[in-house]
Amino acid sequence: MKIQLSDHFTYKRLLRFTLPSIVMMVFTSTYSIVDGFFVSNYVGKTPFAAVNFIFPFIGLLGAVGFMFGTGGSALVAKTLGEGDKEKANRLFSLFIYVTFGTGVVIAVIGMAVMRPVAILMGAEGELLENCVLYGRILAAVQPAFMLQMTFQSFMITAERPNLGLAVTVGSGVTNIVLDFLLVGVFRGGLVGAAVATSASQVVGGLFPVFYFLRPNNSLLRLGKTRWDGRALFKGCTNGFSELLGNISMSLVSALYNAQLIRYAGENGVAAYGVLMYVSFVFVAIFIGYSVGTAPVIGFHFGAQNHDELKSLLRKSAVLIGITSVAMLVFGQLLARPLSQVFVGYDDDLMALTLRGFFIFAFSFLFSGGCIFGSSFFTALNDGLTSAAISFLRTVVFQIASVLLLPLIWGIDGIWSSLVLAEAAALVIAVGLILAKRKKYHYL
Repeated sequence: MKIQLSDHFTYKRLLRFTLPSIVMMVFTSTYSIVDGFFVSNYVGKTPFAAVNFIFPFIGLLGAVGFMFGTGGSALVAKTLGEGDKEKANRLFSLFIYVTFGTGVVIAVIGMAVMRPVAILMGAEGELLENCVLYGRILAAVQPAFMLQMTFQSFMITAERPNLGLAVTVGSGVTNIVLDFLLVGVFRGGLVGAAVATSASQVVGGLFPVFYFLRPNNSLLRLGKTRWDGRALFKGCTNGFSELLGNISMSLVSALYNAQLIRYAGENGVAAYGVLMYVSFVFVAIFIGYSVGTAPVIGFHFGAQNHDELKSLLRKSAVLIGITSVAMLVFGQLLARPLSQVFVGYDDDLMALTLRGFFIFAFSFLFSGGCIFGSSFFTALNDGLTSAAISFLRTVVFQIASVLLLPLIWGIDGIWSSLVLAEAAALVIAVGLILAKRKKYHYL
C-alpha cells in the first residue's frame, strides 16, 4: 500500500516510510568506507591516511547539495501541504537546476584549490601527493554528487522513497564492484578507488534526472520554471543548518586530524579514519530517519495539522531514544571485529583504534537527538533555530572540546571530545523544542 504524506503515521507506517531513506543514507556513507577498506588493504597505510585526510574537504564541497535538498524539499513539502502542486513543481525544478549549476562552479574551484588546501590542513610529502590525486578526481564529479544529495530529499517528498533507495543501492553497488575490480584485481591504487567512487556518484546523481524529466506518477516532475530569488533564499535558509553542519563537520574533522598528527602521528589519523567510517554508518541512520520524516513534518505543518505534528514528534523521540542505546551497545560489541577489518595488519594501530572505539561509541547516545532536533526545525521552515542547533553542536562544542580536552587527557581527550560536544548539543536541542512548543503547537 502506497504511503502518502497526508496519512496519519503509526509507528509501523513511520518506519516503513523512513526505512528507504535510512538505507539510502547508509549506502551513501559507504563511499569512503569502501575506498578506505580497499586502499588500506591493497595500497597501504599512507594512501589510506590520505583518503581520510582529504575526505573532509570533499564533503565540504558537496555540502551545498544537501542544503538545497533539505531546505528546498521542506519548502516544496509545505507548498504541497497548502495544496499548490503547480508551484511545488516549479520550485522543485528551480532547486534542481540551481544545484547542477552550482556544482559545476564548485568542481572547478575544488580542483584548483586542492593542493593549497591539503597543505593548509598539514599534509606534506607522499601524504600530500596522495591527497591531491584522490581529491581532484572526486572534485571533478561534484555536479553529480550534489544532485544525488539533493534528490535524496526530493524523492521522499515526491512519495518515492523506494525509488531513492533503489538508486542509492545501485550507486553503492557500483562503488563496491568497481573498487574490487580497479583496486583489488587490476591494482589501480588510489586512482582506481577515486574513479570507482566518482562513477558511483554519477550513477546516483543522473538517474533521478531522467526519471523526473519523463512523465511519472509521483508528486513531482522536472519542467519549466522561473527565477524565484525569494524561494531560493527561503530554501537556503531552511537548509542552512544542514550546510553548516556538513561544513562544520568537515572543518572539525580536519582539526581532529591536525590534533591527531600532533599527539599520535600518522597512526592517529588512520585510527580516526576507522572511527569515522563506523560513525558515518551509525549517524547515517539518524540522518536517514530525519530526512525521511522531514517532508511529512513539512506537509502537516503546511496543512496546519497540529495533532499529527504532536504524534510525529512523540513517536520520533521514542524511536531515536531506543536506537541510540542500541547503537552504543553495537559500537562496543563491534569495535574489535571492525577494527580488525581495516587495521588488523598493525598491532599498535589496532590497539589505538580499539581504545578510541571504547570512548567514542558513547557519542551515539546523544547524536541522534541533535540531528533530529535540527532537522525538525528545518522541516518547520525555521532555518534560524535549526542553524543554531547545528552551529553550537559542530562549531562551538566540538571545536572547543577537541582543543581543550587533549590538554587534560592527551589522546583520550580527543576521543572524548565528541561525546561531550554531542551531550551539550542535545541539551540545547531539547531546550529549543520546549521553548518553541507554543509557536508551532507540536506539544
